[in-house]
Amino acid sequence: MELQTRQDFAALLRRMLDPLKPLYSPQKALLQLGDTGVSYPPRTIGMEGFSRPLWGLAPYWMGGGVDEDFAAIYRKGLAAGSDPQNPEYWGDPGDYDQLFVEMAAIGCALLEVPQIVWDPLTGEQKKNLARWLDTINHHELPHCNWLFFRVLVNLGLDAVGMPCDLERMYHDLDEVDSWYVGSGWYTDGTPDVKPQRDYYIPWAIQYYGVLYSVFAAGRDPARAEKFRKRALEFGKEFAFWFDENGAALPYGRSLGYRFGQCAFYSACVFAGLEPLPLDVMKGIIVRNLQWWCQRPIFDRDGVLTIGYCYPQLYMSEKYNSPGSPYWGMKTFLVLALPEGHPFWSVPAAPLPPLPALYAMKSADLLFQRLPDGQVNAYAPAEVECSEHGQFSEKYGKFVYNTRFGFSASRSNVQLEQAAPDSMLAFVIDGYVFIRRHSESFQLWGDRLISKWSPFAGITVVTELIPQGKGHIRRHTVQSSIACTAYDCGFAVPKFCAGFAAAADGETARAQNAALSCTVTGQGGTGCIVDAWPNTSLYTPNTVIPAVRYAIPAGTVTLTTCVESECR
Repeated sequence: MELQTRQDFAALLRRMLDPLKPLYSPQKALLQLGDTGVSYPPRTIGMEGFSRPLWGLAPYWMGGGVDEDFAAIYRKGLAAGSDPQNPEYWGDPGDYDQLFVEMAAIGCALLEVPQIVWDPLTGEQKKNLARWLDTINHHELPHCNWLFFRVLVNLGLDAVGMPCDLERMYHDLDEVDSWYVGSGWYTDGTPDVKPQRDYYIPWAIQYYGVLYSVFAAGRDPARAEKFRKRALEFGKEFAFWFDENGAALPYGRSLGYRFGQCAFYSACVFAGLEPLPLDVMKGIIVRNLQWWCQRPIFDRDGVLTIGYCYPQLYMSEKYNSPGSPYWGMKTFLVLALPEGHPFWSVPAAPLPPLPALYAMKSADLLFQRLPDGQVNAYAPAEVECSEHGQFSEKYGKFVYNTRFGFSASRSNVQLEQAAPDSMLAFVIDGYVFIRRHSESFQLWGDRLISKWSPFAGITVVTELIPQGKGHIRRHTVQSSIACTAYDCGFAVPKFCAGFAAAADGETARAQNAALSCTVTGQGGTGCIVDAWPNTSLYTPNTVIPAVRYAIPAGTVTLTTCVESECR
């Protein structure tokens, strides 16, 4: 798929959004794309489906794109959804309401294309929409990236001359600033409570901060400049999260937003920021979109599915509705650029030279780039305690890899269902226990050390040492009980060309025509874990090479070598 010109990007946007046109409700305020459940009511699900395509459509219109069908849909839908007398009224939001999330796209559309989504409305329709949006100023929000939704809504309301609350907006921005931890990085809330760094920083906090630096440059120049400087600093490190083949690191929650992974660089291009040269940022965006378009992420009608590299509910969040994946439309912010912008003419350049090993202190990750292009990120399992679900899988693996992905457990009652790739899994009375949180960790320049407990009476200190084609794991296990542990490698796709898997002595190996993973343990026994279907984020069927160790009561040291290759 060619992605060079504005026409190429616009064609891809239309390919993704045109299948939605016949699916809007009669009054166009709701878009129901599926029947799976989520943690908010059906009316809100429909409103989310309606709102999220605006992240791509508004920039498309802003840059000169024309689609009268969508323009008519959104004018009618905005009027109907905000009218309390209309049967498709979105409802009166309450505290912590998902509707506040979806208001942000409307706020941005008011800033970007008022001539399409605002000016044609009648006076009464404008009053209804402004009143409904203003409810965000009268309710509590979670103290995380949600605060930026209120910022964007107030900017949008102010831009069209409607009542807003700029004082509260500035208060929210001050709180966001308190989460800054250095090198361009924030946490998604109070650092002591929510310490993990994941994609909510680039595709949320940094993204919105860059937008603010554009839309509020005149009213708040000092803060706008701060956001811009931090984006420049952040963008240099964020390049480490991308593979030369276009894949971004699968790590953390909300991965169902897929190609939203590169949206930060789209925001930088839109704002005229160059943390990396323009052609390098274009290369990251182009290759990431191309990588995703090679995966079966659409259903037979062309609608995005819930999942990662294929439809898969096991890895989804409780807040992922059928319309949620369209949050990835934020990457199409580049379409706001005019036809003559140099972004459309420069070639997509490769990644700059990056060191083979890099300790990203502000993100608590140790990055390793292997000669064959793989990216490994060694993680400390430092996460908030009130987790959203499956944090063990999304943050607690020893290493995350751009070519193998990772697996999300179906249950902990059987090793095959747990699919504990890239983990040391303890089996006790038939149940599987893994690292959930680290009690402490140390990130050095060449290794990562963490202390953790999978089960009462068991403490593990794990040292991860990158080297050669992979890494060494050294676990010091203190256990009050005798049990069994499996030190697992990456999940390798099966049912494909060249697949083979075998264990011999202390070694287990799985391979296919594209990938291989070999695990060798001193004093252990190699084995192959036949993971249950649909546990891997990358492919429906996998096996996991592993080494089985007998854990005695007392103290024992386990040493395992994990190597992987790509062809």
